[in-house]
Amino acid sequence: MLHFHNTLSGKAELFTSFTPGKVRMYVCGVTPYDSSHIGHAQAMVTFDVVYRYLKFLGYDVTFIRNFTDVDDKIINRANERGISSRQLSEQYIDEYTQDAQALGCQPPTHEPRATQHIPEMIAIIQELEAKGLAYSTDGDVYFAVDKFPGYGKLSHRRLDDMMAGARVEVDERKHHPMDFALWKSSKPGEPTWDSPWGPGRPGWHIECSAMSSKYLGQPFDIHGGGSDLIFPHHENEIAQSEGAKGCEFARYWLHNGMVTVEQQKMSKSLGNFLTIRDVRTKTLPEALRWVLISTHYRMPLDFSMRKVEEAEKGLTRIYETLARADATLGDSSELETQNSKLEARFREAMDDDCNTARALGVVFDGIRDLNRALDAGQMADVLGLRQGLAAIGAVLGIMNEDPTRFLEAQKQRGLTHTQLTPDVIEQLIAERAAARKAKDFKRGDAIRDQLAEQGVILKDSPTGTTWTTEGGVKA
Repeated sequence: MLHFHNTLSGKAELFTSFTPGKVRMYVCGVTPYDSSHIGHAQAMVTFDVVYRYLKFLGYDVTFIRNFTDVDDKIINRANERGISSRQLSEQYIDEYTQDAQALGCQPPTHEPRATQHIPEMIAIIQELEAKGLAYSTDGDVYFAVDKFPGYGKLSHRRLDDMMAGARVEVDERKHHPMDFALWKSSKPGEPTWDSPWGPGRPGWHIECSAMSSKYLGQPFDIHGGGSDLIFPHHENEIAQSEGAKGCEFARYWLHNGMVTVEQQKMSKSLGNFLTIRDVRTKTLPEALRWVLISTHYRMPLDFSMRKVEEAEKGLTRIYETLARADATLGDSSELETQNSKLEARFREAMDDDCNTARALGVVFDGIRDLNRALDAGQMADVLGLRQGLAAIGAVLGIMNEDPTRFLEAQKQRGLTHTQLTPDVIEQLIAERAAARKAKDFKRGDAIRDQLAEQGVILKDSPTGTTWTTEGGVKA
């Protein structure tokens, strides 16, 4: 049964939705003022897999991911370029959508923009004012954190502890230094909307409260985002949403870990800032996706292009096996039934807090077993394993390309291997022996390395060379 690690409780919990058979999930999207980077890709892919797996389990899922299209960074960047905030945000929303599609992410049910939900935000702020949880001053409106007893329950901090060493901007108009803006009065060069407190624009946190409650109601099942959003963003969402509605906001809080690049924080100043577009123009987007799911979503991911290159090689070998299986089975339309022991092992991995790293281990086991079954001519096992891998690929968002077309594209890029049937392996061993006899040891070593890369281990002896695969098949 599916368990999630809930940031709110700090422990693994059995997943049960508020409405049987239905799941309502909200994930914080991007602030579209620049190209999305691989840290954004991590959140994109993480919650795409959660979305896919919930549907795989039979749930009817409503998935909302927003765009924060009004923000200081958008306003400043737009003013620098001499264009409107809307023009800038639309440019990067379009780019984000293209990146998500390239990474194989399924579109959410809705992708609301903050600027389209100003009336809903104003309504929540008015509710908070009526309950004494918000106050206005000079056209700004603030949430009174000390009036909400549960403040700090997501980040597991006490209000007094938050002040120790905190870099809080001094503002004499605030009743408490940790109070946060719900509404900001208008300033020159900024987009503005009319409100009961005068012209202005919403604060960052209120946007997600308004959009989530509009499309999902309150309470809803799952709220997700990057771990950098736990405090203050998600903490503040809880305070204002529960303060306004008087009920729980979301039941399960899921947060993906952060991405570093070769053990350094990603930044433009260090020259290691990698956008999704940068990476996907250099390699297969599917290889990037593979790297992103190779670590459990809650753990930090140390990224490198070397990992992506290795993932691309691994995917090529997998597609070679799938192509071999499809050619052996003939009519691929027979692969509609999804029933195998492999799926059961996959479910065990994914039920453990969507453990994609463990699930990829099941993929490797399946490919190894599929090669064995193909070598042995065990057609029932070939069919069952191929079905299981197809089902797993549909959830993880990998192995979904037509193997023949994939390999043809890789061939054009010079990135395929010779298909390793036993006859081919023996042929390469004979070629290696001839090279060694001619003292062309460089060629001999290259053949050994090629075979080792594809899981074939050679053992030389006075009587000749034998081989074994990583799965234990010998000759």
